[in-house]
Amino acid sequence: MSIADLLGPDPPSNWGRWGPDDEVGSLNLLTAAEVLRGAAQVRLGRVLTLQIPIGAEDVESDPVYPGRAQAVRTAVRDEGFWRRGEVPETADGHHWADDTIAMPLQGTTQYDALGHVWYDGLLWNGYDAMTTDGRLRKCSVAAIAERGVVGRGVLIDLARHRGKPWLERGELFDHRDLTAAAHDQGLEIERRDVLLIRTGWLEYYRTVPNRVFYDDFLEPGLTYSRALVEWFQDREIPNLVTDTIAVETTFEPSTGVQLPLHSALMRNLGVALTEMCWLKDLAQACQDQGQWSFLYVAAPLKVVGASGAPVNPVVVL
Repeated sequence: MSIADLLGPDPPSNWGRWGPDDEVGSLNLLTAAEVLRGAAQVRLGRVLTLQIPIGAEDVESDPVYPGRAQAVRTAVRDEGFWRRGEVPETADGHHWADDTIAMPLQGTTQYDALGHVWYDGLLWNGYDAMTTDGRLRKCSVAAIAERGVVGRGVLIDLARHRGKPWLERGELFDHRDLTAAAHDQGLEIERRDVLLIRTGWLEYYRTVPNRVFYDDFLEPGLTYSRALVEWFQDREIPNLVTDTIAVETTFEPSTGVQLPLHSALMRNLGVALTEMCWLKDLAQACQDQGQWSFLYVAAPLKVVGASGAPVNPVVVL
């Protein structure tokens, strides 16, 4: 089955809602009023960051989507260069360290550009897919980076709701599960909330060898239904943030379609997708404080023409 067949001839869509030239989609919903609503959630002034480390030494490798390369950081200047006589001494005696990094732009915590995924030859808002040839001339991540993302964030702890440290391989949930978990937390998911979902999947990643994690790769996550997509549209969710590598379950169990919500939510509704966030510490802080809403602030790197870029989201409780 194709994506077009699954989503149907008249899928929920926000194309044209913010004009023919729009490249940031539902992030337009995060107006000044939404920024102030987010700021009003701050109670303690406690700051947490959500990016996973690049090149962590306590794991076998960094988590990436299968087929993507690992980040490679290389020291191009450090004290060893002088001790080995590989570089001349400076006139005033000062030394320094410099590094380079080679990595997929979506090889760590990151924002997808709205032009990252498409079908039927059209991107978000109806742009021709050939605008991606060589570089994204429309809907690149730079548009999101220039705008920035600030609003009221809410965390739904699905793992906690289901009484387990992390969801199982291929374990599914939908908008009804999100609503039930929010009720369990004493939280209401409000219109225009930045929606964060903890599955514990990256926590699981840290407990097993890579060969186990990637064998028959199938992440837990949201599962497609038209009702779920309509729920996102009705609640005007601008940004979906998860602790999985690709936001949704990898393959829909009934159809075998791969990652359909990337098309249904991002390509059709303009919902920004943020992947591979570390949510364990935030979940503990929210539970300790008895507050599951907060100020959410993020801006990916301004990489012109790119389909995604690293980000270190900041939460203020």
